Amino acid sequence: MTSITIAGQTIAADKTAQIHLPAIRLYTDTDISIPIQVITGKKKGPVVFVSAAVHGDELNGIEIIRRLNQHPRLKISAGALILVPMVNVYGVLNQSRYMPDRRDLNRCFPGSEKGPLAGRVANIFLNEIVNKSDYGIDLHTGAIHRTNLPQIRADLDDPETRNLAEQFGVPVLINSTTRDGSLRQSAVEAGKKILLYEAGEALRFDELAIAAGVNGVINILKHLGMTNMRRGKKKITPFVAYNSGWFRANASGIVRSLKNLGDAVEADDVLAEIGGPLGEVLSLVKATRRGIVIGKQNIPLVQEGDALYHIAYFGKEGDEVAEHIELMQDLYAPEIF
Repeated sequence: MTSITIAGQTIAADKTAQIHLPAIRLYTDTDISIPIQVITGKKKGPVVFVSAAVHGDELNGIEIIRRLNQHPRLKISAGALILVPMVNVYGVLNQSRYMPDRRDLNRCFPGSEKGPLAGRVANIFLNEIVNKSDYGIDLHTGAIHRTNLPQIRADLDDPETRNLAEQFGVPVLINSTTRDGSLRQSAVEAGKKILLYEAGEALRFDELAIAAGVNGVINILKHLGMTNMRRGKKKITPFVAYNSGWFRANASGIVRSLKNLGDAVEADDVLAEIGGPLGEVLSLVKATRRGIVIGKQNIPLVQEGDALYHIAYFGKEGDEVAEHIELMQDLYAPEIF
């Protein structure tokens, strides 16, 4: 490793530096910059970025990066680690998913130097961070009032990306195509290997999601030969889901949830009851095939058509997946570095 330059600042080998990457200026004459921590090793090696809060209300990733940066045993011996806890700083300030122009930053990549506000931030992040990296881990949560089981989403048809996903150390892997305008799509098009980590709920800290995320990033750094830290936990065998689906409310009313994240379900299992305000049961929401609950809505009020449960399908491996999810829950409950 010789050096890496970000925002005009060069960080030599075996150094640590904090950088504030200029991002946007608001009409209040206020500058907003993206905080970055760069840790370089003595030896040559890959450059890895870890990013969070591309959606400003997704806070678990911020805490994952904070704990990584304060980890007493984190030492980068080769390559460079770029930690970006808040990509959408404005969204974090306002506890909002969006940018000031109401655009979703994760639909604005690759952006442009002279485009709309969100596109400019996307362009800056792509040029200053992604294009200078070899690998990336983008940290996300479920949307507001929705919780996701810890899972990796990636192009699992690519052998190297699949290997990275397996090394991360969560039991559920989702083979996922890229979305137009997403950070992952632009990074993949630039030849980078990217994992998207989904866990927890917007605007909430989830200890399982955070601890599994910290351990997962360390596992990747260890796998890439960037640190001599040992793997933090017992290795969890991952299982790949090649498809999944949302089950939606078939009536409007008050929800009584009967299944939780990580539960195995069979065809015709009742996922939830939907009732009226005086207690009558209006309808039942049932699974149509065998799978694992990887996401669910938390608010107990629904309109007909609202998404309630996200089920991933694993075929005959479903029981094993559920067992490994239980192992993950036991390993990471609760842990604070």
